[in-house]
Amino acid sequence: MQFISTRAKDTSVSSSEAIVAGLSLDGGLFVPESFPTVSMDEMKEMIEMSYSERAARVLSKFLSDFSLEELMDYTEKAYSKFYDGDPCPLVAIDEQTYILELWHGPTCAFKDMALSLLPYLMTASREKVGEQSKTLILVATSGDTGKAALEGFKDVENCEIIVFYPSEGVSDMQRLQMMTQEGDNVYVCAIEGNFDDAQTAVKTIFNDDAMKAELLESGYKLSSANSINWGRLVPQIAYYVSSYVDLLSADEIEEGELINFCVPSGNFGNILAGYYAMRMGVPIGKLICASNINNVLTDFFKTGTYDINREFHKTSSPSMDILISSNLERLLFEISGRDDKYVAEIMNDLNTKGVYELDFNKLRSSAPNFMGGFSSEEDTLDTIANFYEVNDYLLDPHTAVAVSVFANYAVESSDETKTVIVSTASPYKFPTDVYYALTTTDMSDESVLACKKLESYTGVDIPEPLQNLSKRISRFTDCVAKEDIKNTVLNYIKKK
Repeated sequence: MQFISTRAKDTSVSSSEAIVAGLSLDGGLFVPESFPTVSMDEMKEMIEMSYSERAARVLSKFLSDFSLEELMDYTEKAYSKFYDGDPCPLVAIDEQTYILELWHGPTCAFKDMALSLLPYLMTASREKVGEQSKTLILVATSGDTGKAALEGFKDVENCEIIVFYPSEGVSDMQRLQMMTQEGDNVYVCAIEGNFDDAQTAVKTIFNDDAMKAELLESGYKLSSANSINWGRLVPQIAYYVSSYVDLLSADEIEEGELINFCVPSGNFGNILAGYYAMRMGVPIGKLICASNINNVLTDFFKTGTYDINREFHKTSSPSMDILISSNLERLLFEISGRDDKYVAEIMNDLNTKGVYELDFNKLRSSAPNFMGGFSSEEDTLDTIANFYEVNDYLLDPHTAVAVSVFANYAVESSDETKTVIVSTASPYKFPTDVYYALTTTDMSDESVLACKKLESYTGVDIPEPLQNLSKRISRFTDCVAKEDIKNTVLNYIKKK
């Protein structure tokens, strides 16, 4: 399997090369040259497999320069780090609705599903392509990717990792997790700005030839742990396949029966993995893209216009406080008939004008599975309270956005298809907001105490990775202007 760029499909690289590079030299994202298939017979065979085995099988269909045995070794090592037995349990809420819990990993967020595995893929890929330079991984995070990447890559040989996050755009627990990160090869820095500012700055560095040359003189080549990197995205496809297998195994669905997924979406990587699973043959009906009030994706799927010229909102679901959804470019490549020149043109429009427009009828005919909806802050908090009261189940704000959007979709569409709601974080990553939703008690400046109060109120245990955060040493307290990100990177490397 070779990989091509969304902006220059004549570019063709192996999966190892794509993982090491992270981003194509033309600024495009790597995508598979074709979609492999997963048959119903294969999914039935997966019923008796562990999640690690299932994931390795799915990965092997894309990563053809890795053996199945190699991939099995990596998945078993990665998912052995999860604090519960099943890395992604599927919980039945009622006869129609299920919640896929993706937050049982080392940092209690869905990013662990990929970022626990990516360091193994990156290390092996470097060996396969004969890379002699060290790898410098740059990450922009809206909260969860940063900690998961730091945890995954800490003390990995020949790798350095730098994470930038918006100083006022993450939860207190997310900030504490990053500031107290251990490892001799990690650095964390806040920026004065939002996630889009951090992401734009990191992308600019990837496209800066002079910067890359300067880094190379110091012995480093750039790569990414954001979902622009194919090695970050491909592990996420596996849990969509596995969800379908779990429903088959539990006799909740018949062979070939369509299911829906409702996914809280910010950078669009998670739901895009669901689209790729569908393209492989998993019987998926609708992919419901759930947004908070930064609802640029909702507007896109309802009008065909993607416009970031709008107010940016800080919300209780900060990992979704994003206006520039990088992975949407991969979907645009597919729905345009893999027209790389067209994708390059509209990405340029986004960079220069902050907007692009697709023919809406073409969008609906090319991507009929996608639906968009958003949840207000009030509806999100009400959903946390109501869902807990009715179902005795605790939601984090991001998952609550998805539950709220799905409830509206179900009423408006009368669609009775069984639906999996993708849960992306433990509620204890956002304890002040969750506790406020349940009790109307404001503990905005006391996140650690809010965790204890929430545990006492609900009887739901605080996950082990989040216990005793306040007792750990804060190693990283720097904050820089967004214009200084480039110099911050160079200064870090010079000290190495």
